[in-house]
Amino acid sequence: MFGFRDIDIMRSVVRAGGFRAAADELGLAQSAISRRIRDLEQRMGLSLFAREGRGVRLTPAGRRFLEQAEALLTQRDRIASDMSGAGPAGTVRLGVAETMTHTMLPGMLTRLHESFPQLRFELSVALSRDMAQALREDQLDVAIMMRACLPPRAVGHALPSVPIGWWSAPELVAPGREVAAAELAALPIVTFPRIAPPHQDVAERLISREGPAPAIHSSASLSMTYHLTARGFGVGTIPDSLVAMLDPARKAIHRLKVSAELELPDLEFVVAYMPERNRRIGQLVARAARD
Repeated sequence: MFGFRDIDIMRSVVRAGGFRAAADELGLAQSAISRRIRDLEQRMGLSLFAREGRGVRLTPAGRRFLEQAEALLTQRDRIASDMSGAGPAGTVRLGVAETMTHTMLPGMLTRLHESFPQLRFELSVALSRDMAQALREDQLDVAIMMRACLPPRAVGHALPSVPIGWWSAPELVAPGREVAAAELAALPIVTFPRIAPPHQDVAERLISREGPAPAIHSSASLSMTYHLTARGFGVGTIPDSLVAMLDPARKAIHRLKVSAELELPDLEFVVAYMPERNRRIGQLVARAARD
């Protein structure tokens, strides 16, 4: 009824974000990808994808099918590795945005080590813009980075988005009330480095306000941003997942209530690699990251 190649193609469409991007990644014509998915849907008697303009998304049936089918792929890869006695080996130069080091990275590396014990990882935590250059110059094999910084010709497998909010110590801003734009702009702000997209999001929401220019402090370390915020230094823009790890009871800081125009967009990350050099290991890292 379906084969491993069907699952591989379906997963590529999901991770690449559409038929065209999946075709580029797999080295196939877009028409071949579309035809393969259409034939699979006919054989399954299910609608696996919902077409939305130029993009596609999984239907509920498609999500259920892919979740179960990916378990088959994992088992296939393990059997092949065990039988051949030679899975992926060597050193993988992996660049990671700091947000990911506090969330999915430990689980991802553990999964990869269990499946491919011959792999060794050379980890570096860096800004996404710097990792983009390192990918282009073959100084990194794979990078977990912000989608907005994905370099040309690189493949980017999307990861779940990461919500980010305005956070404050209770003594700086009392919890339980909505903070107005003028009040927020009058407070010290601690956010991402100036060259990072989230810094620009903060500036766009505050600098255009009437009154004095806000004091925006930059930090390349999210953990430092958290600790400065907890000490009442200023309002920090911090991923919710990082706060959940460092302050699960929300005793040190709390998420500010703000109007819709001040809400910050989620952080969008991808597992990125240059396909001509690192397609296989890039796909393995992307699979482990999503799992």
